Amino acid sequence: MLKVFVNGKEGTTGLKLYERLEKRGGISFLNIPEADRKNPAIVKKFINDSDVTFFCLPDAAAVEAAALCENPDVKIIDASTAHRTAPSWAYGFPELSEKFKSAIENGKRIAVPGCHASGFIALVYPLIASGIMPTSYPLVCNSLTGYSGGGKSMIKAYEENPTPDLASPRVYGISQQHKHLKEMQAIAGLDFPPLFTPVVSNFYSGMAITVPLYSRLLIGAPSAKDLHAVLNGFYAGKRMIRVADFENGDYKDGFIAANGLALSNKMLINVSGNSDRVLLTAVFDNLGKGASGAAVQCMNLMCGADEALGL
Repeated sequence: MLKVFVNGKEGTTGLKLYERLEKRGGISFLNIPEADRKNPAIVKKFINDSDVTFFCLPDAAAVEAAALCENPDVKIIDASTAHRTAPSWAYGFPELSEKFKSAIENGKRIAVPGCHASGFIALVYPLIASGIMPTSYPLVCNSLTGYSGGGKSMIKAYEENPTPDLASPRVYGISQQHKHLKEMQAIAGLDFPPLFTPVVSNFYSGMAITVPLYSRLLIGAPSAKDLHAVLNGFYAGKRMIRVADFENGDYKDGFIAANGLALSNKMLINVSGNSDRVLLTAVFDNLGKGASGAAVQCMNLMCGADEALGL
């Protein structure tokens, strides 16, 4: 039995993580008393007594909590933004390469990718790695997400006392300072961050990340079908990511639903377009492959278990 401490299980990500871990089995939970969950001395004891500790905390709190770990055997998986580009932390996206996967399997400190970043990187990283996309490509990324990504306060706003403006999709991150931009650029290997437009809408969970491309700006001017072949080959055999058939796709009547994989831990990539303009789309659950599902996948790999156990 793995002794697991979820530091911050009261939040949305923490609650969903706890649900997935309960389903997984083989775990003994270290449950900190409510009165002690902000007591550094008690938190320190729980972290150091665990086999695996998850951080579902704000960034500053995650940094403080990481410093409390003195037991060299404890594995820490951080779902915050705090350590995603830190050199001493592995980035928790095993499908990107054997190097990424090995770093997770052999690591003690894992940073779970951000939800928006997960979809963007899944679409762009293979094209950069294959040499098809220049690292200076002027990328644009749009993300449509459910309101659960905003945490308890946003969930409450949408579900308990919605104002008229919540009935329609809302663009945010308009200053181009979204906290996921740093990892989107760094992990994908880009010279510049993308122009990123996140949109939150009136549905609970799920998201669709879209990246539009001009073939003429890519090396060799590949068509949509060519890019489909690249992505399909890159993710062949992956358990959690699948590329939809090019001709038929997995969408209905030409529409891609952002909540199409809600409650799932998987990601579906669609490639559409023609010889000039291509649209790449990643659909997944912002609380699944975009958060707690990815965290459990990383834990499984770190502990030598089937990566899909409980997922």
